[in-house]
Amino acid sequence: MITLIQARTLIAAGEAHADALGVSVNIAVLDGGTYLKAFGRMDGAVLGSIDVATSKARTAVLFQIPSEVVWEYCKPGAPAPGLERSNGGLATFPGGLPLFDAAGALVGAVGVSGGAPSQDLEIAQAAVAALHS
Repeated sequence: MITLIQARTLIAAGEAHADALGVSVNIAVLDGGTYLKAFGRMDGAVLGSIDVATSKARTAVLFQIPSEVVWEYCKPGAPAPGLERSNGGLATFPGGLPLFDAAGALVGAVGVSGGAPSQDLEIAQAAVAALHS
């Protein structure tokens, strides 16, 4: 599982990147069982995106893929249309990334919300990069 120190490192790296982009975001780090490990809400981050950040991370943990990739399975005409309504609701847009240890085992996920979808993804990628540095 992801440690608290690792989770805090992810949040700090994500917040630093968000600052560089000039956006305020919410960052959720979940463990491999979808439970909240750590959370950061930057000053000025939209309150409505708290749940979105957590949902993006939860989606990434449940399917062990980036949150936006899940859309490929559930969009109209895809193999599982309506899948986004399962599991209490999924967030099938950019900003949720699964976290794997050096052996490739799932240890959790990070979810970012508050910027544009492309910014959320970029911030989440910066957070994950800090975990592996």
